[in-house]
Amino acid sequence: MAYKPPRGLGKGLGALLGDDLEIDSLRKPVGYINKEIAGDAPTGDSADIMRIPVSKIEPNPFQPRQNFDAESLQELADSIKALGLIQPITVRRLDNGRYQIISGERRWRACRLAGMDMIPAYIRETDQQGMLEMAIVENIQREDLDPIETAMSYQRLIEECNLTQEQMAQRVGKKRASVTNYLRLLKLPAKVQHDLKVGLISVGHAKVLLALDNASLQQHLCDLVIQKDLSVRQLEERVHKLTRPMELIEDNSPDLPEQYYKVLEYLGKVFGDNISLKRSAGGKGSITLRFSSDEEMNRLLDLLEH
Repeated sequence: MAYKPPRGLGKGLGALLGDDLEIDSLRKPVGYINKEIAGDAPTGDSADIMRIPVSKIEPNPFQPRQNFDAESLQELADSIKALGLIQPITVRRLDNGRYQIISGERRWRACRLAGMDMIPAYIRETDQQGMLEMAIVENIQREDLDPIETAMSYQRLIEECNLTQEQMAQRVGKKRASVTNYLRLLKLPAKVQHDLKVGLISVGHAKVLLALDNASLQQHLCDLVIQKDLSVRQLEERVHKLTRPMELIEDNSPDLPEQYYKVLEYLGKVFGDNISLKRSAGGKGSITLRFSSDEEMNRLLDLLEH
């Protein structure tokens, strides 16, 4: 089954940012081929990623989520087939040699749907939290972790060891701002996380992409970075063009409410600086759009329809 791409940007943004990009051939599935395969021998807490047979894993009966959307699950399965499982699940070992999911049941279901025989996972003993915390902190201090592995380790400390960001920053000897920036990387789309993990883009590129709240736009610009070998500064310039307010306001106009800037930002994606706005103190006013071709109006129509 071929990878199912996310919903497109529409002709408007596509025309604004460039032609469709063909770089998926650069993306190889993330694998954990050098990690130990968990077998029948007793296994304690591990900060490393083990590969466990999917057939030996069972869901947690206390899982609060009971319904999994079939369409989104299939999309995740398609993404896993194309990119691999970027964020491993967490399990605990049962007395019968099987494993029970602590977190990541949706990812486990998607891996089964994708036909995977083995799944990367962290193994932990739930009654040995102190040992687990030390193991994770030691793992973070390794120098060979990629940015996504570091971010996942931070997330594990928060979720599994019940630490605040401030406490976690103290544990790992990092500034809280640095920890927060790493955690934000996990909000990026799977494709972008993959490209950061394997070194196709840098942390600097990823931080710039986080300024956008549109996943499709983040992925498209990530592709553009790889295809055109854009520097962080060049990417910043492109993002700035997409996010800056494009208003031309009379000198005596009052400060604009926030929603006006959002409207101007949206229209600016099509018309650039060819926008003027007048608003009185009472809230009355007008917006003037100056266009140079029918194509600009077609792009606006496409944006409105999507």
